[in-house]
Amino acid sequence: MEDGISDYTQDGTVDLKGNPILRSKRGRWRACSFVVVYEVFERMAYCGISANLILYLTKKLHQGTVTASNNVTYWIGTIWVTPILGAYVADAYLGRYWTFVIACAIYLSGMCLLTLAVSVPGFRPPPCHEVNIENCPKATTLESAVFYTALYILAIGTGGTKPNISTIGADQFDDFDPKEKAQKLSFFNWWMFSIFFGILFGNTVLVYIQDNVGWSLGYGIPTAGLALSIAIFLSGTPFYRHKKPAGSPFTRMARVIVAAIRKSSVPASTNLKDLYELDAEEYTKKGKFKIESTTTLRFLNKACVQTGSTSPWMLCSVTEVEETKQMLRMLPILVTTFLPSVMVAQSNTLFIKQGTTLDRSMGKHFKLPPASLGAFVTITMLVCVILYDRVFVKVIRRWTKNPRGISLLQRLGLGFVLHIIIMIIASITERYRLDVAKKHGLDQTGGQLPLTIFILLPQFVLMGVADACAEVARLEFFYDQAPESMKSLGTSYSMTSVAIGNFLSSFILSTVSHITKEHGHKGWIQNNLNTSRLDLYFAFLAVLSSLNFVFFLVITKFFHYKAEISDSMEVLKEELEGPKKMAYQVELADNKH
Repeated sequence: MEDGISDYTQDGTVDLKGNPILRSKRGRWRACSFVVVYEVFERMAYCGISANLILYLTKKLHQGTVTASNNVTYWIGTIWVTPILGAYVADAYLGRYWTFVIACAIYLSGMCLLTLAVSVPGFRPPPCHEVNIENCPKATTLESAVFYTALYILAIGTGGTKPNISTIGADQFDDFDPKEKAQKLSFFNWWMFSIFFGILFGNTVLVYIQDNVGWSLGYGIPTAGLALSIAIFLSGTPFYRHKKPAGSPFTRMARVIVAAIRKSSVPASTNLKDLYELDAEEYTKKGKFKIESTTTLRFLNKACVQTGSTSPWMLCSVTEVEETKQMLRMLPILVTTFLPSVMVAQSNTLFIKQGTTLDRSMGKHFKLPPASLGAFVTITMLVCVILYDRVFVKVIRRWTKNPRGISLLQRLGLGFVLHIIIMIIASITERYRLDVAKKHGLDQTGGQLPLTIFILLPQFVLMGVADACAEVARLEFFYDQAPESMKSLGTSYSMTSVAIGNFLSSFILSTVSHITKEHGHKGWIQNNLNTSRLDLYFAFLAVLSSLNFVFFLVITKFFHYKAEISDSMEVLKEELEGPKKMAYQVELADNKH
């Protein structure tokens, strides 16, 4: 009997019809190979669009610098908001597989329409070679509608694919089987490689094709690749393991808050006999953890005080209350991550626009696409992550006695400091670029400067270093500090930070542009960058970053890390700083490229 039971998966995975499955027939590496192939092409498609989008908006749709930059950050912000909805639909209703399949159809339709929008002459304005794009014909309502409809259909599609595809891959390994649990870590190694390969190809080959061959081919290649990868994923359906929808953590949190409000007149009790909680065995059966009551955010404790009602909107368990507390305690830290995401957004917008004014020649016949500088961010980040894990942590923990070397919030703060330095360097570099433009009489003509594009390399490389600290620490912090049953929601906090950061970037840029044009001034941000004052704008961002860092220091003084469930920090280190964490680190790179 025991042998018969061991032939089946023990983690609750089933086939599409809900039947138990034999571990020898489904899952593991055979199933994961289909998933990894999809991810290579998806990252290639997304990064091929996001890395060069600002140049298409300015050169082909003839938009101004401010308008184009804002449209890029609006779109990227939407890209990182929709996964929260996709995760909710998967967890609460459709499950990961069907949510992903439906989202793939939406994603592919968006890519097809986008390819048509850049290929069909009637869907874009006629070519214009004026230095001042204000003299170029603007896109018509139809042309703009087709292009933006395609972009936002694509954003809806990624909302269903981004949060579910990696989880589908992880579901192919049974954590209750020691051998498969070890294989899951190897899966994340391959997952990391697929993400990195897709990002690098999108930031180099695709943007080169877009700049030098044509946008039709530059978008057509990833569209065809995405269609092929979806077909490959679907062909692997007979081999997949599936997990049933288990309900959304948003609902559980809402119940706690509503119950506490409805019982606001009930006195909070510290007597465990007055509090509702399930038996420990109930949690053990479901592979979950019981959490003891704490005195923080005491108002929420009223949700678990027994008053006779058994309605889930009137009575919640102690564990559910504590899970909600853990998620709420992270909100102030989440707020401090918004402005750093604004700094990251510059590498996708104004930094790229700077590159269009500089000499991009590499030899006689090759010109480096400005968007390809983003590849240096990804490569630098990966190198720094390896050095951080293999060298820095081993050295520094001898003094700190912390298995991570430094705490997650310290690593996050280090990244914030680097963002300040990046903006200062960008301001100084821009000041030098403007001086050269004026010296050669190019400040009014808007011509290309006799300066190599590689003068921008320090700010891109440092952005990669900052990502290895701030971006990685942010994702790991929200994953680590979330309760065990709400890890996906914790990860969505990090996505929310990226989304709001991009929306905030648009707001700041528009506001600064408007204010600096008042009283007859020409403004800091012009379509002709050689007459703009991006140096002052970058300096302003450095000041905002400094103020945000001070706020971050104040907030962190009052933050208390959650109590570790495991009594071994080394076990936690293996789980979060091993291959699985590496995959999460590279996942964040794609929002910038």
